[in-house]
Amino acid sequence: MHYPNTIEDICFEQSHIDQVWQAIAHKMPGYFAKYIEKEGSEHTLTADAAAALAIHFGSSAKPKSKPKDANAILKRLIDTAVEEFLDERDAYQEHLDQEALTEYGDDVNSFKNTILQHRIPVIRKTLQNKKAKELDKFRAAFVQAAPGDLFRATQNIVNKANEWRSEWYDEASFPKIGTAEELDYFDLDGEEHTVFGVIGGGIKSHFLFRLFPEMFPYRSREAVWALYFLSGKKAFGCSQDSEFLMINAKENTTQQNYFYPYALFAFYALRLYQHLRSLYATHQVIIPEGYRFVVVDSFLSFVARQHQKETDLLKQNAQNLHYDY
Repeated sequence: MHYPNTIEDICFEQSHIDQVWQAIAHKMPGYFAKYIEKEGSEHTLTADAAAALAIHFGSSAKPKSKPKDANAILKRLIDTAVEEFLDERDAYQEHLDQEALTEYGDDVNSFKNTILQHRIPVIRKTLQNKKAKELDKFRAAFVQAAPGDLFRATQNIVNKANEWRSEWYDEASFPKIGTAEELDYFDLDGEEHTVFGVIGGGIKSHFLFRLFPEMFPYRSREAVWALYFLSGKKAFGCSQDSEFLMINAKENTTQQNYFYPYALFAFYALRLYQHLRSLYATHQVIIPEGYRFVVVDSFLSFVARQHQKETDLLKQNAQNLHYDY
């Protein structure tokens, strides 16, 4: 059940999970208020900043601030998040289709060097991002990865997602799942769904998310950082600091925990959805069930961006670390 090189055993205990969640739930209303106030962006002017600009341009009068229409803002944020999600979804639905994968299995070299490298956006963009030196190890790992291994893991991920979607997913009961054991996504952390250095938690979850956003959240780097800040940066009994961090004491560097088990992340994301649904409801807004984790992803990305300067300081010299996407 445990993914190698991941986190301490305590993190799988329900009592620990409940403690982490209580801390997250405590902080969520504050971040949610900021999410509305800043309209999902880190660039919206605060009242003090707006006043400073007014004085700079010759007006001593404090600008009048209009009350925020939370209902309209939240609906707009949902529409924007869903629109961005759908922008590239066709590529995943076309190439990560079960029938298409059966055909790709006849030529795994073409699957690696044409489909994954050029037609799956998340991998194409990662390979093409030459500005981010920390991605050099991903590019090297992709080149070295055996085409058959990449095909096998991808097909296993897609088959498992479709199996679960058709056999047990229920729109009404899914949001009521109360434990990580009940959600039971632990199979996805196994070797049969992984190619070390290439198809790790991030890439894997992106495939799942693009196929079934009602079932599978995206375990992005921003999302894991967000859980660190939402949980108050506490260890909750872990001996090696927060479970959401990967700390290299020798090199004095810190990174989001790129080994964080998808099964646990997915459960926290489900609880986030449950809480967000209630917060949205206070403003008479309903989160569309089919895009529940698109909305969660938007919120987590916002939380992470609020701490970008702190994150950058923690990640100093992070290019020396190994990245498992």
